[in-house]
Amino acid sequence: MSLFSLFFLILGLAAIGWITARMRAMRMRPAAPAPRPHSLPGYHGWYVALWLAIPALAFLVLWSILMPGLVEQWVLASPAAQALPAADIQRTAILSEAHALADGSLSAAFNEEARALVPAFQEANSFYGTIGIVATLLLAFAGGGFAFLRVRPDFRARNRVEKLVMWVLLLASLIAILTTVGIVASLLFETIVFFDRISITEFLFGTHWNPQSATAGGDEGSFGAIPLFWGTILIGAIIAMIVAIPLGLMSAVYLTQYARPRVRSIMKPVLEILAGVPTVVYGYFAALTVAPAVRDFAVNILGVSSASSESAIAAGVVMGVMIIPFVSSMADDSLAAVPGAMRDGSLAMGATSSETIKRVLIPAALPGIVGGVLLAVSRAIGETMIVVMAAGLAANLTANPFESVTTVTVQIVQLLTGDQEFNSSKTLAAFALGLVLFIVTLLLNIIALSVVKRFREAYE
Repeated sequence: MSLFSLFFLILGLAAIGWITARMRAMRMRPAAPAPRPHSLPGYHGWYVALWLAIPALAFLVLWSILMPGLVEQWVLASPAAQALPAADIQRTAILSEAHALADGSLSAAFNEEARALVPAFQEANSFYGTIGIVATLLLAFAGGGFAFLRVRPDFRARNRVEKLVMWVLLLASLIAILTTVGIVASLLFETIVFFDRISITEFLFGTHWNPQSATAGGDEGSFGAIPLFWGTILIGAIIAMIVAIPLGLMSAVYLTQYARPRVRSIMKPVLEILAGVPTVVYGYFAALTVAPAVRDFAVNILGVSSASSESAIAAGVVMGVMIIPFVSSMADDSLAAVPGAMRDGSLAMGATSSETIKRVLIPAALPGIVGGVLLAVSRAIGETMIVVMAAGLAANLTANPFESVTTVTVQIVQLLTGDQEFNSSKTLAAFALGLVLFIVTLLLNIIALSVVKRFREAYE
């Protein structure tokens, strides 16, 4: 029996336990003069189902982690393993091939030693698999029987189930927190190794970026990241915001103040579809349509002879279109949260609709609008595909939006793509860039939340 089959078997037994315990709790309800049971029958059912499933599934997960090591030890102790080579790489390759032959994922062997180990793998898998199945089922029946015997009218099943749910929610929160801590720790450790080789001053304030010649044997290459930081700001925080903020805010004002309900019900979902379009589609659109049009406009209309087919303005414009839904949704929600009495009062005092929007609604909704803009900036500076396909890979420190630039995320991808020496300064630079990007986006999110919290108005 496979692990997936056993998993679904345990879930089926848990469902049977839920039904059985619920029926027993319903039959044990006392007559009307007697006191009411503490918990509803459904809580008794969930109590039995959880006791039946959780210990068994926990053991199943633990056994699935331990079993490969036990099987390998069994195989290595067999007489057929005495002919294995001493080199770890060759030994591992032969064991992997024998394991694939034993479970049927590989039909032919390339090494005779692997074919000789197949019976030992099959015997070990059968032995330890049987142990796992028997132990899992015993735990399931033991837990289910223990919980089923406690089903009584005075048993506080609701308290036990709700406490378990609370622990599950706490575990889910801790997973998110620990994941963030793990990401930061991994970035920080490799960044410290990088700064042991490269000066942090050169990295943060240097103006020349050329890590391609850096190798494991030395610190060759230039790691001045100012061109990357500037390219990220130019595309994500300047050009994209120039496009996204006016269009997003004006669309939110129209949808909340001017659009009829039927028009709003159609336009708002259509606008939010932009948030679901894959970024690679935006990248194709920017590279094949927007970038050539921008280059032709710059050369033929503006007379900019240095205009490139890969430019910051092409990537920034398309990126701004991509994040319009972020700005529009936050502004829409903030404007809709302003009480209608404020708008009606402004109109009643003789203000026009435009004056009411400019002097009453937007100031009242400003914290939510600012928070949405900052979150949109965080989303923009972390974008990769659009920049790769429309802005290029050249680390240029230029204020000309018609020239090619690159961003931090693009360089991270470039540094970690392909066959790289992990201990070289070139590869470690990607972790330093990732840490800087993480800190910047974290600060933007903290600022956005603090702005919303500080200036938020509570209306009744």
